Amino acid sequence: MLKTNLRNDVKRRLNSLENDTYDKNCERINKRLFAQPYWLKCETIAITISNGREVDTAMIIKEALRLNKRVAIPKCYPDQKIMEFRTFQTTDQLETVYFGLKEPVVSKTAFVPAGEIDLLIVPGICFDRKGYRIGYGGGYYDRYMTQYRGFSVSLAFEAQLVSAVPAEAHDLPVNQILTENEVIVASG
Repeated sequence: MLKTNLRNDVKRRLNSLENDTYDKNCERINKRLFAQPYWLKCETIAITISNGREVDTAMIIKEALRLNKRVAIPKCYPDQKIMEFRTFQTTDQLETVYFGLKEPVVSKTAFVPAGEIDLLIVPGICFDRKGYRIGYGGGYYDRYMTQYRGFSVSLAFEAQLVSAVPAEAHDLPVNQILTENEVIVASG
């Protein structure tokens, strides 16, 4: 299947999740993350502000801040096709950009170098058990992960798992995928 077909198929599955099921599964995934040793010891976490039917990251961000972890949110520069992470503490540091995504306001946040991030939570639409993913088509995380050396994890619903993602030579797998039912140690 082409990436577009996989994206569309998984989006349909996500949109068909009942709200109650979505909420319960988000909570189960969040609790699974909070029990992981890398979560307990990380000091700086890089994470997106979730949008649509992605696993809700609001509680993760809230918990990280409560534990005095440094939270970094991605800022994309479409003209250069690059992404950086910037500090986040409060919603007044965010602005709405393309497709309704929330990103940090540069003047209200500080740059966080890749070498200071202990845990990178990588978003995506669908995933396979090798840790490969299909994102939203911009390639920002694929490019960013070439310079990132820490631990990477994706949060996904079982509905987002597919048998195989068509990976290209430049694609890098995440170390682990957490779903509402299991911890998948990537074999990519």
